This record gives sequence, C-alpha cells and structure tokens, in this order.
Amino acid sequence: MKRILALATGLFLTVMAHAQTAELPETTIKDVNNGKKVAFNQTFEKGKVTVVSFWATWCVPCKKEIKNIREKLTDWKKEADFNYMTVSIDESRAEGLVRSYAKSQGWDFPYYIDANSDLKRSLNFQNVPFTIIVDKTGKVVFMHTGYEEGGEEEVFAKVKELSAK
Repeated sequence: MKRILALATGLFLTVMAHAQTAELPETTIKDVNNGKKVAFNQTFEKGKVTVVSFWATWCVPCKKEIKNIREKLTDWKKEADFNYMTVSIDESRAEGLVRSYAKSQGWDFPYYIDANSDLKRSLNFQNVPFTIIVDKTGKVVFMHTGYEEGGEEEVFAKVKELSAK
C-alpha cells in the first residue's frame, strides 16, 4: 500500500511539475459562435488568468460543473479579474448541438469545439470534465480531471491566488 501511495504521489508531482511549465499548444479549434478557426494559444488575453472547462454534450458532470461556475461567475469576477471559456470535445457533427445547448444555457463566455480531438491530444488528457487554469504569462498552472459538487471552489481559490500576483 505504501508503494502504491508513493507511486501515486510521484506521478501527481510529475504531472504538476509539467503543468507548471506547460506551454499552450497552437492547436486549431473552432469558435462555435462565429464558425472561425483559431489557434488555442491565441484565445487567451495576455496578462489575465483564464479558466478553461473541457466538456461534451453527453457528459452530465461536465454540464453540472459549467452550470455551477456560470452561476457564480458574476460574484467571482467581483473578487478576481479572470476569463472563463469552454471547449467541447464533441465530434464536428455535434457542433449544432453544442451551439444550441450553450445558447439555451445563456452562456455569455467564449465556447469552442475541438472536433477532431487534436487539442485533447496536445494537452494529453483522456476524460472530461477536464479543467485547466492558465496564468497571466500564458502557462498552464493547474489541471484537474473529473467533477464533484463544490469542486469549482478549489478552482476559484487558485484563480484568486493567481490573479493577486
């Protein structure tokens, strides 16, 4: 049991060390609102922390996480200066479904689609929900897979810490 714990801890620290220095990939994604393709690393505002939620239309925990974040965004933005966006990993044929879902939920933040999973491969993650935080210098400083009710508070705590720097 101690070996498994040590191995898990080592793996976690390795992933976090990589996350601390990870450059944003130039992988192309599509803006679902206007249909234009854009490089992922060009979707970030320089000098501003950004939270990115990766999701899919079939992923119930993803939708719950985004809904909970959206409900808190107005209050959170009073405490920290940051941006929020989502990237769907649905296939291109589901783009209309992504668009209609986002509109039905009143999303007023950018939402993109990674229809060929190129960005997913670039960031080397397997499952959604998957959340990253990009710091003011454009580096990935936090990665998290999965969602449990209230998990968005951990993300926001990290955002506040990074925004204050």
